[in-house]
Amino acid sequence: MEILPLITVLISGAIGGNLAGSFMPKVSLGKVGNTIAGIVGGGLGGYLFDMVGMSGTGVPGSGATDFRNIITTFLAGALSGGAVMLIIGYLIQMMSKKE
Repeated sequence: MEILPLITVLISGAIGGNLAGSFMPKVSLGKVGNTIAGIVGGGLGGYLFDMVGMSGTGVPGSGATDFRNIITTFLAGALSGGAVMLIIGYLIQMMSKKE
């Protein structure tokens, strides 16, 4: 993965994690927790999307910086960052109910 798509998925993952936390306050991890979970999720999601060829150009690792590729990379990072934050938030909420 090139550096520009990596930075894009990490930043968009942080944004996605914080957006998911603001829409679902019961599972929010706080600003720092949402950001960290979003960055991790964005990085993992961006890597997985790149591996399966869904990086906008259809060629993994192409590194093209056209508008469609940037938007696709941003959406992949935001969605996966939000998803990871929600999964972690739900797991923490379920574990705290058992105690």
